[in-house]
Amino acid sequence: MFQPPFTPAARVDDSLRQAGYAVLAPPDTAAWLGQPLDGLLALHRHWDSLPPDQHLKDGGRYRRRRHGCWVIDGPQLTQASHRAHWQSLDYNALHGGIERWFQPIEPAMADAPAWRALLSRLGRTASTLRAPQPWYAEAHPFRIDTTDGIGRPTPEGAHRDGVDLVAVVLLGRHGIKGGESRVFEAEGPRGLRFTLTEPGSLLLMDDARVIHETTPIQPDGVSVGHRDTLVVTLRAGGFQGP
Repeated sequence: MFQPPFTPAARVDDSLRQAGYAVLAPPDTAAWLGQPLDGLLALHRHWDSLPPDQHLKDGGRYRRRRHGCWVIDGPQLTQASHRAHWQSLDYNALHGGIERWFQPIEPAMADAPAWRALLSRLGRTASTLRAPQPWYAEAHPFRIDTTDGIGRPTPEGAHRDGVDLVAVVLLGRHGIKGGESRVFEAEGPRGLRFTLTEPGSLLLMDDARVIHETTPIQPDGVSVGHRDTLVVTLRAGGFQGP
């Protein structure tokens, strides 16, 4: 496995501006967040109750998820009414162009101080990257497992999400091999590959500048393994919709 090119917490904003991404080791995630890492990792208990994704067009049974939306306006966080997740075919050739309804994020997770701290910190990072403004955040807790023998974290392949900032937090890996993160310049030849292995590791990406994907996972010594992540996207101007 290739080791991540970790970014010190103090260099996150510079790395996003210069390279279009930043990768934080767990201690630097805590420093960047300004919160003990235990609070963020405690959210992981909610992954055991994720319902199956009913919208996989490849016929797979390997993904479980929930979905929730917030508006981040400076220090103010407002949870938006539950809505469908929608992407255009330009950004998701496999699942784009349809309204996908998922069960909402559990209230106990949405009310956790660490959750609110994460959203607020992402809002500040997005405002530094672009300009201060309201941010429309969509959150996706994912569990990808090897029920089918193989699990695909990004079945749509290498892609952009049609947003401004993408955050991927690794919460856990169990009994798997694979799951390599790949980040490529959207308008250039450079790319990198690495594997997030430590809970609390964080990948931040400027969605306008980079394309990303995660390679499939396979079981490694157990009958069914899994990879748990939290993906949060921030977009200016409003949520994506038809």
